[in-house]
Amino acid sequence: MTGSVSGARGIEAFIAGMPKAELHVHHVGSASPRVVAELAARHEGRTKVPADPAALAEYFTFTDFAHFIEVYLSVVDLIRDAEDVRSLTYGVAEDMARQQIRYAELTITPYSSVSRGIPDVAFMEAIEDARVAAEKELGVVLRWCFDIPGEAGLAAAEETARLAVDLAPEGLVSFGLGGPEIGVPRPQFKPYFDRARAAGLHSVPHAGESTGPETVWDALRLLGAERIGHGTQSVKDPALVDHLGEHRIPLEVCPTSNLATRVVERIEEHPIRQMVDAGLVVTINSDDPPMFGTDLNTEYAVAAGLLGLDESGVAALARNAVEASFLDAPGKARLAGEIDSYLAAWPTGR
Repeated sequence: MTGSVSGARGIEAFIAGMPKAELHVHHVGSASPRVVAELAARHEGRTKVPADPAALAEYFTFTDFAHFIEVYLSVVDLIRDAEDVRSLTYGVAEDMARQQIRYAELTITPYSSVSRGIPDVAFMEAIEDARVAAEKELGVVLRWCFDIPGEAGLAAAEETARLAVDLAPEGLVSFGLGGPEIGVPRPQFKPYFDRARAAGLHSVPHAGESTGPETVWDALRLLGAERIGHGTQSVKDPALVDHLGEHRIPLEVCPTSNLATRVVERIEEHPIRQMVDAGLVVTINSDDPPMFGTDLNTEYAVAAGLLGLDESGVAALARNAVEASFLDAPGKARLAGEIDSYLAAWPTGR
C-alpha cells in the first residue's frame, strides 16, 4: 500500500482518472470562481465579494477559522433566488464530473437560503431539478446532507429540522451540523438530531475540527454520529481513537481545508498519518474546494504524499469513501468495482 511506484506525476495521473465518491463537500463552498464572480457582479454595490475571478484568490485567503466563516457567509449572501440555487448546484456537478466523481453527498444549508427569502418549496425544487439533470446528463449521482449552521443558533436548528423532516427532498440522506465549533456546544442540538434520525436520516455532524476531542465525543454520544466531519483533533485522545477504530466510524478528512483555516499550521503536521496508523477509517474530501484553492483530485494527491501511497493505496482510500457512503449496497458494489477495474487496468510504472 505504501511506497511510491510511479512518482508524483504518475500518482496524479492515476488519481485524475480514478472513479471517486466524496462525502464532505459544501454546496455554496463549491461554487467555482466564475459562478461567484458572476453572482457578485449581479449584486454589485450590495456585496464585498469581488466580481473579478482573479481577485477571489486573495479574497479567499483566510487568517483563521472565524475569518473563513465571515467570507463563507458573504458568498452565501449572493444566492438570492431559486435560479441561483439551481445554477450553482448543477455547476458543482459539472466540476465533479470533470474529476471523475461518480457519487457525492453534498452538504447543503437550506436555512441560509430560506432565511434570505427563497421560498422553501422553490429551494427544494431547484436542488432536485439539478440533481436529476446531473445524474442523467453528467453521470454524477448527488445526495444531500442538510446541515445546521451552528453560528445561527437554535432557531436555525429548528428550521433545518423542519425542512429536513417535513419537506424532505428525494435526494436527502443525512443531517449535519457545520459552522464554528468554538462557542457552539454540541449538546444543545441533540433534540434536532433526534428528530432527524427518527425520520430515517443519518447523522454526520462536524466535530473535532477547531476544538478538541470532547466535541467528537459529544457528536457520538449525543448526536448519534455515524461519521465525523473532520475529526482532526481525535488523535489527541487515545480512548477516542480506540472507540472510533473499534466501531469503524469513518472520518471525513479534508487536509487542505485544515491548513487554509489554520487548524493545522503546516500540511506536514496534519494528523492523517496518525489516523491511518491507528487503523481508523479515513476518507478524503475537499470541503470548500474553490475557496481553499483545491479539488478532490488535489486532496488525494496531498494524502498520497503525506502517507507515501502508491496506486493501490490511493485506490484503497477511494474504496473507503464508497464503503462509508450512504449509497445502497448495489451502488456501493458497482462503484467499488469501477475502482478495482481501473486499478487493475493501470499499467504499473507508467
